[in-house]
Amino acid sequence: MSSRLVDARVRGSRLTLKRMIVGGITALAVTIGSVGVAVAHGENGATDATAARGGHAQREPVVGRAIFDRTFRHGLVHTDGGKVHYVKGGSGPALVLLHGWPETWWGWHLVMPELAKTHTVIAFDLPGLGYSAIPRDGYDQKTTAARLHQAVNRLGYREVKVMGHDMGVLVGYAWARDYPREVTRLAVLDSPLLGFGLEDAYPLSFHFKLNMAPSPVPEKIVDNSDVATYLNYVFEFAAVPDAIDRDSHIRAYLHPARRSAGYNYYRAWPENAEDTKAHAESKRLTEPVLAMGAEFVFGLGVAASFEQVAEDVRGVVAPGAGHWIQEETPEFLIDCANLFFGPEGVPAPTESLSSCVA
Repeated sequence: MSSRLVDARVRGSRLTLKRMIVGGITALAVTIGSVGVAVAHGENGATDATAARGGHAQREPVVGRAIFDRTFRHGLVHTDGGKVHYVKGGSGPALVLLHGWPETWWGWHLVMPELAKTHTVIAFDLPGLGYSAIPRDGYDQKTTAARLHQAVNRLGYREVKVMGHDMGVLVGYAWARDYPREVTRLAVLDSPLLGFGLEDAYPLSFHFKLNMAPSPVPEKIVDNSDVATYLNYVFEFAAVPDAIDRDSHIRAYLHPARRSAGYNYYRAWPENAEDTKAHAESKRLTEPVLAMGAEFVFGLGVAASFEQVAEDVRGVVAPGAGHWIQEETPEFLIDCANLFFGPEGVPAPTESLSSCVA
């Protein structure tokens, strides 16, 4: 195929995408609305921890900026894939938070202060995203998990609890599977596994296939002027759209290299599916798994997926939530996480939290 024809197709696809996003997605929205909110999976770069604090506009945390900044500090840790940025605070056992697309560590800011009362919270920017270095390759779940394993070890931790959302679910699964002595408990938010249910969501939104397309297709279709339009479309599929700190997340993907890194996580999905299916029986998870689905997206489908790869799965539905549970219903997530990651035997105060008990 000639380069002229490729360029013409890219230009045509870009125009089509803009039309879909700006004014022509009514039919798609109706389809998605009939089955639930569409799921979406993840900033300007920085070279030091100080820049990470003020590198993009962010909403004030509910506890107030001064208290948040007194509790948490930014840092960088070396891995084989380059430096990984993290935000750390609190005291107690280590609890690692893994974000998805199109977000960064900041997606957890509403729940971090409460979780830090009982745990040392470590919120990572996935490699390539936020303020983490951009690896040349290795965006699959297994390699990313290995890099974060290196990161926590170099921070001095040999045991961690892990909670992942969206893309962070895939990484968290591989981490718990490949390092079972290190990950003592795993919580996963609103994403089934590839190979065990996530593919069923592909028809619900064009962004899945767009993000998975080989380079430079999405890179040319979505340029800097399109980022806000594209991501605002994605975030509209939240059940509580105003809960999402859109400005912060949009700024995080304004740099083309960050967008490419995000696409690379999607491009690794076929490899992730094969990896999960290959180890589903031979390396089943034995640590407890909290599988939380949003009421208006995957619901108990998350638990159904993980039951195929894990021995001890507790299925929970986040009432009233769309895909971004940690931002849309942070209070419910905090209550559930405190039960699941906390001392054993603490009774659930409500029926909706009964499956969260440790």
